[in-house]
Amino acid sequence: MDLNGLWNTLTRMLFRSAVDAGVDYAARKGKPEAEMTPEERQQAKQARDLAARARKFQNIARRLWR
Repeated sequence: MDLNGLWNTLTRMLFRSAVDAGVDYAARKGKPEAEMTPEERQQAKQARDLAARARKFQNIARRLWR
């Protein structure tokens, strides 16, 4: 792999982890886990699950329309 390919791979990995952190932050509405009520925790978990399903669907759709 050349240096450009390595750079692109590392950039994608960093961007993906930043997006995941942002989705998690948005699902928690900016609150730490300790300050959340049980209902808020359940809602945040549902939001994270929904985001994970959306990513899976995005990957499937990308494979189908290549």
